[in-house]
Amino acid sequence: MAEKITLSKKDRLSCALRSTFLQGSWNYERMQNGGWAFAMIPAIRKLYPNKEDQKAALKRHLEFFNTQPFVASPVLGVTLALEEERANGAPVDDVAIQGVKIGMMGPLAGVGDPVFWFTVRPILGALGASLAMNGNILGPILFFVLFNAIRWAFMWYTQEFGYKAGSKITEDLSGGLLQKITKGASILGMFILGALIQRWVSINFKPVVSTVKLDDKAYIHWDELAAGGEGIKQAFMQYSSGMSLTPDKVTTLQSNFDSLLPGLMPLALTLLCMWLLKKNVSPIVIILGLFVVGIVGHLIGLL
Repeated sequence: MAEKITLSKKDRLSCALRSTFLQGSWNYERMQNGGWAFAMIPAIRKLYPNKEDQKAALKRHLEFFNTQPFVASPVLGVTLALEEERANGAPVDDVAIQGVKIGMMGPLAGVGDPVFWFTVRPILGALGASLAMNGNILGPILFFVLFNAIRWAFMWYTQEFGYKAGSKITEDLSGGLLQKITKGASILGMFILGALIQRWVSINFKPVVSTVKLDDKAYIHWDELAAGGEGIKQAFMQYSSGMSLTPDKVTTLQSNFDSLLPGLMPLALTLLCMWLLKKNVSPIVIILGLFVVGIVGHLIGLL
């Protein structure tokens, strides 16, 4: 029986250092995939001596990946454990590895942004700025040192946590635990991506379907409002009571879609893009096509 290949602490540290450059080759097609593959190279070299196996592993990790850069570390740790078990003959396939990555990246991104961008960085920035405003050179230095110390400590220890957790997952391959986790992660990942459609995909059809003149008491008469702050107060009160800002009620094609089912057209566009991807249409072609449709639609007054 061949000796088991194990990733040493030095190998894992090398991957962690490389993961600092996760955003280094960010692109609109697969986002952080280049930086992710770059971080995996030390492990791939150690686990797969054969060049063809190395190429296959790199290709496997050039699939779509995107999350908050710092919280990618636990995902990286789990992936290192899965690759290690695969290299030692365990039945861990491409679908299992990619499923776990996609399933983890969405929920972790939702945690990483508020913790690092909206909590840690503003607090340390305020601390550094308060010192700098008093002429203390330690202000920017303190911000730089503390933020990177917290960032690096978090990245390293969560990667190690993910690596150990991933090893435990693969211990029960015969019991189907990995398959269950993969399925659950894939479902959760698709749920997160589906929930983001309404937030990130926006379509607004401009054509006017109808224009109806409102009753005299149904809209705000701006010329009759008091001057200054009192007039603004009156306008807010009238608007909050349900009065319209204009004397006409304009119904657009978009408002009809929204009344039928809010988010219907963004969902339809997303499903169309997924169908095109399934038909092996290049993501770059789809992106360029959306640009063309958007520009033409705007010029003709449709969008």
